[in-house]
Amino acid sequence: MQTTFSLAFTFLWSIVFYAQNIPLYVGTFTNEDAQGIYQYQFNTATGEISNEILAIEIENPNFLTYSPDRKFMYSVNRSKDKSKPDYVAAYKINSDGTFTLINTQDSHGAAPCHIAMNAAGTKIVVSNYNGGTVSLYNVNDDGSLSQASQVFDHNTENEKSHAHSAQFFNDELFVADLGRNAVYQYQLKNKEYKLAKPKIVEMLGNPGPRHFSISKNGKFIYIINEYGSSITTAKRTKDGFKEVDFDTTLSDDYKGKNSCADIHPSPDERFLYGSNRGENSIAVFRRNNRNGKIKKIQNISVEGDWPRNFTLDPNGNFLLVANRRSNNISVFKIDKNTGLLTFLHDTKSPTPVHLLF
Repeated sequence: MQTTFSLAFTFLWSIVFYAQNIPLYVGTFTNEDAQGIYQYQFNTATGEISNEILAIEIENPNFLTYSPDRKFMYSVNRSKDKSKPDYVAAYKINSDGTFTLINTQDSHGAAPCHIAMNAAGTKIVVSNYNGGTVSLYNVNDDGSLSQASQVFDHNTENEKSHAHSAQFFNDELFVADLGRNAVYQYQLKNKEYKLAKPKIVEMLGNPGPRHFSISKNGKFIYIINEYGSSITTAKRTKDGFKEVDFDTTLSDDYKGKNSCADIHPSPDERFLYGSNRGENSIAVFRRNNRNGKIKKIQNISVEGDWPRNFTLDPNGNFLLVANRRSNNISVFKIDKNTGLLTFLHDTKSPTPVHLLF
């Protein structure tokens, strides 16, 4: 009887354990041991990462995005053969977690580094770092991408653009340009995006906007600055935006070189997180939901080197960091009351660049 009970308990525990697993996809640079896009299983109760599989072998899939129905995945890719253009790729997600390539399209720029989809799942935007261009694509019903419908070239005779990220918000499109030291605002008019503002706020001292986070209500934009190791907070006004806060991401006693990378809010938007490459830390901020201002409350080591990207699990219980140079993914427990992080463990992963739940 006891043996039967034990077997039944073990079986039920296994069902519960594996039911808590969700897929975690990892984009990589394939210049070391990495071969393409990887899938892991992430346990939302324990924070454990397990069961690495190669979802698809493909060159340098360094940033990923889902379709809203989770049937398709998209990536930006840098060609190893320099005689061929860099590109954006569309995949069908198979039932076993692997991908089938649907099609690719020219990224219309060099070194694409970011990709995002609009809420309707009808458009993709790609940021090309070296090309300084931003390309828009229509998404077909079968998940494939059409040729680029619009390409914005931010380069001028005197300034070289380095488009680093772009995001849709309703009928708006925002673009962070590291080279031009600006965040652009486009608006959808007659089915095309038109430039509304070449700079939503003045970025003094060339801090270098890289990534940004838009609050759910669209009233605030939090811009993490690569060169300035800082976050610029912009508030929407009747006439556009204005800067309302500016905060360092570094510890008071850190004096070395640093380059900021990524930024994400907690699901309830009470806290904001940013990554430091150099200090190799996550900076934690408490956010005032009323006026949008933030206050730094923690800098914690990423337990690795060069945290290019990080993400929060869908429940907001864990924060995961992709440490590109040390080839590991670090997992932190989030205290939902305070926003503070506690390191749990890490998992080896080949050249992780982007994490996506």
